[in-house]
Amino acid sequence: MGEAEKELSKLCKRFAGVVKGHEPYPTKFAKNKDPYRALVRAVVFQQLSGKAATTIHNRVIALWPDKDHPEPEDILDIDPTLLRGAGLSRQKIAAVQDIAQKRIEGIIPQSRALSRLPNEEIIERLTAARGVGRWTVEMYLMFTLGRPDVLPIDDLGVRKGAEKLYRRSFTPKELGAYGERWAPWRSAASWHLWRLMDTKTPG
Repeated sequence: MGEAEKELSKLCKRFAGVVKGHEPYPTKFAKNKDPYRALVRAVVFQQLSGKAATTIHNRVIALWPDKDHPEPEDILDIDPTLLRGAGLSRQKIAAVQDIAQKRIEGIIPQSRALSRLPNEEIIERLTAARGVGRWTVEMYLMFTLGRPDVLPIDDLGVRKGAEKLYRRSFTPKELGAYGERWAPWRSAASWHLWRLMDTKTPG
C-alpha cells in the first residue's frame, strides 16, 4: 500500500475498505512528455477505439519520415489533404492545426515550463486549443505530470465509482464539493474509484 492509500484510508473508512484490494496509485510518470505532442495524440484518439486511433496516429506521424514527430510548423505547412488521407476528419485537422498554432504562440509551452504552472493555469492554457477539453487536460495532469490532487468530476467512471462507494448519487458539481475531503490525494481517490468500477484508466 502506497502513501496515497494510507492517507485516503485515514480520511475515509470506505476508502480504507477498498484500496487494499486494488493496485496502488502509480507514483512514477513520464513527466517530460511534451504537451504539444500529447494533445495532438489526444485529438487523434478522440471518439475512436484504441486500435483504430493508433493506426491513424502512426499514419499521421509517418507523413514526416525523417522525424519522430512533426514540429508545429510542419503541421501548419502540410497539405491538409494528406492529413485527410491519413485518416483525420476535417474537425481533427482543424484541431491539430490550432494546437500547433498555440504552441508557436507560446500558449502551449514546453513541458519543463508547463510543469512549473499550477493545475488551473495549465487547464486554462491547454483548453484554449480547439478540440481540447478539460477532461483531456486532467488526464495529462494526472498521468503525465503526476499531479496528486486532481478530481475529474466529469468522468463517468469516477462518478459511478463514488456512487457505488457511498451508495448515493452525485452530480459533477456535488462530486467536486464532496471530494474536497479527499484533498490532497484526489488523483489517487479517482484511481481507486475507477478500480472500483473495473474501469480501464485513461492513459
